[in-house]
Amino acid sequence: MHRAPVTIAMVAGEASGDILGSGLIRSLRKRYPNARFVGIGGEEMIAEGFHSLVPMERLSVMGLVEVLGRLRELFAIRARLMNYLLTTPPDVVIGIDSPDFTLGVEERCRKAGIPTAHYVSPSVWAWRQKRIFRIARSVDLMLTLLPFEARFYEEHQVPVAFVGHPLAERVSMEVDTAGARDALGLDQDKPVLAILPGSRAGEVERLGGLFMETARKLQAVHPDLQLVVPCVNREREVQVRALADALDVKLPLTVVRGRSREVMAAADVVLLASGTATLEAMLLKKPMVVGYRLSNLSYALVSRLVKVPWVSLPNLLAQEELVPELLQDNATPEKLAAAVLERLDNPAERERLHEAFTRLHHMLRRNADERAAEAVSALIEKERR
Repeated sequence: MHRAPVTIAMVAGEASGDILGSGLIRSLRKRYPNARFVGIGGEEMIAEGFHSLVPMERLSVMGLVEVLGRLRELFAIRARLMNYLLTTPPDVVIGIDSPDFTLGVEERCRKAGIPTAHYVSPSVWAWRQKRIFRIARSVDLMLTLLPFEARFYEEHQVPVAFVGHPLAERVSMEVDTAGARDALGLDQDKPVLAILPGSRAGEVERLGGLFMETARKLQAVHPDLQLVVPCVNREREVQVRALADALDVKLPLTVVRGRSREVMAAADVVLLASGTATLEAMLLKKPMVVGYRLSNLSYALVSRLVKVPWVSLPNLLAQEELVPELLQDNATPEKLAAAVLERLDNPAERERLHEAFTRLHHMLRRNADERAAEAVSALIEKERR
């Protein structure tokens, strides 16, 4: 515990960063009871005593068109933030995710002699790997959530600490499948398929119909199969119902608002788009099948840039194919249905996956808040010597 006053600047631009920031503040305050936390953060961070110079929501912009429409405001926010940081230098600046905004802030602060850290690695290990040179110029310390990310930074001589994934702390090692089914009003004795076609309109447009066709094929084999789709908001709910209604048969579909973790906990198998949901399904020890499609042009560009053999986090963590990935032309109702059936009708495979996912859960469950605070504290104290 350090009694000397310390100022810790943090910059978060999204809700996920706000959650990470709040946990980091709690752990840092144990080490620095007199610390002052300032920068840009959301309600979670503010509840921990953080002072946000501007509302975090002003940085939460999705999509190229939206960003272009807000460029002037974003530049003004960055100018105000930089003026504050350079005229009243903190002991450390920590950018939390949102690399398009935070890395530029970190680079300028580091050039001015202010120690910098970045929490949550960009996917530089997967694509656009030359970004590593800018990251090396911008940060004194990278905090990664995943172990293979840390190895990438070590190979490029960038100081790094693997701290674990906070989600691994929040998801119990033992999953209450029966309780989740009761809460959702599902039959305990019939199989359950969770269907997650994504949270954004474009994803649901590309994958929703494909997943509904897959569900129709599965229903023909398993008439008792319970189909559950969690939707992030009312707009996605309407979109999913319209896609289901467009089929030539009526699916016994249960659509719920939110509650995606509960839906996956209730499932025997999960059919989902690639993304963070694959990590959550893995932590819930659920067999899953990943299906994904992009526009042909986007896929052609991305496939040339991506430098890793898999897209889903369970496979990347295990460095083997635990999860089938059916992408682009391989993402057909027939192939997706066959992959789901292989897991639905094979108890031995489900048990094997449960054991593998449990090992990966333990790997990521490292008390991320405390480890991140320990690494940041070491950086502060190193600079103070």
